[in-house]
Amino acid sequence: MSFENLGLMPELLRAVRDEGYEHPTPVQEQAIPAILEGRDLLAGAQTGTGKTAGFVLPILQLLAPSANSSASPARHPIRCLILTPTRELCMQIEESVRTYGRHLPLRSTSVYGGVNINPQVKALRSGVEILVATPGRLLDHYGQNNLNFSHLDFLVLDEADRMLDMGFIRDIRKILALLPTKRQNLLFSATFSDEIRDLAGAFLKNPVFIDVARRNAPTDLVEQIVHPVDRDRKRALLSHLIRSQRLQQVLVFCRTKHGANRLSEQLETDGIASMAIHGNKSQPQRIKALEDFKAGRITVLVATDIAARGLDIDQLPHVVNYELPHVPEDYVHRIGRTGRAGTEGKALSLVCVDEARLLKDIEKLLKRDLPSEVVPGFVPDPTIKAEPIVQGRGGQRQGGPRPGGARRPGSGGGRPSASRARR
Repeated sequence: MSFENLGLMPELLRAVRDEGYEHPTPVQEQAIPAILEGRDLLAGAQTGTGKTAGFVLPILQLLAPSANSSASPARHPIRCLILTPTRELCMQIEESVRTYGRHLPLRSTSVYGGVNINPQVKALRSGVEILVATPGRLLDHYGQNNLNFSHLDFLVLDEADRMLDMGFIRDIRKILALLPTKRQNLLFSATFSDEIRDLAGAFLKNPVFIDVARRNAPTDLVEQIVHPVDRDRKRALLSHLIRSQRLQQVLVFCRTKHGANRLSEQLETDGIASMAIHGNKSQPQRIKALEDFKAGRITVLVATDIAARGLDIDQLPHVVNYELPHVPEDYVHRIGRTGRAGTEGKALSLVCVDEARLLKDIEKLLKRDLPSEVVPGFVPDPTIKAEPIVQGRGGQRQGGPRPGGARRPGSGGGRPSASRARR
């Protein structure tokens, strides 16, 4: 099937061709016709399935008849609201709106926390048809009378499961109460918990249900390899692999913010351009790190699980699990960053003796053993005994845990409170 078969208008087909895409992904193939028919949608799709274009393209087409080049803000009321859990995803979706809508006179902007609100106010007052927002900052703007939803026709909840995990359910319910009841609703989620189903039942009307690329089913395009290594030699092995295999654009996962910072600094010492991205970084720092990574100015982006949510990097060739996650589903989410849009990718896991149980849990979830390859020169010492993986405030020693208070993996301090979760 081609995009022409989906009934998209010439301006959108031209934009799709400009991006080099010829055939729709399964979620696009199912979602675009349903949305064009005016149906509500409940979609099971995670990052990397092409879901963003799956809702952006049909919404642009449905808004196109009323598009105009007038300079008057009144001629550009908010017609579509897209809610996302993170700032990074917010920016990336709005970038997709601009990319696919480049041949249409529709306006868009994004609003999210962590940055000065005044430029966002100016953009909103100039008039936009499509608004991409994180829940907390959206409510801030509404409280300042910067928003008017009286002309709203479309609501999209993207990564709804992540929004609920991050404590946004109350904000989402507040936002739903502010919107016109007559509108088309689209909900995308990687998983369907009872809470997600309750939320969907509260505002979706007779939705079309599609389910692609289940969260616990990693893509077949990702080659997965385990490299056994001693905990104290992980960093040396990572540097060796990057150099010997001439790896470019490597997304490396650590469990903690401290560990991500330390590894990034050590890689820099090894002469490998690297930056860390996590919740303690300022928004400008995170934007710069992602831009430098996409542009090839740095080789390695070291991330925590929380910071990596919503990262959308086309054709990312390599993901490295420097430390295995405590939650096996997070492994699937990590490696799902590569092997996307029909391109092949490789996921490497550097596993020490402490992580044997974590590896077994992952293989149990995947229902298969992962291939294991010992790198010459890095044969693990069989006399080293396993130690508990415990994350404390001081972080972890190189390649392994340091005694301290246990915390939830990847968060550096547990589940965010309601105030911390507001973005």
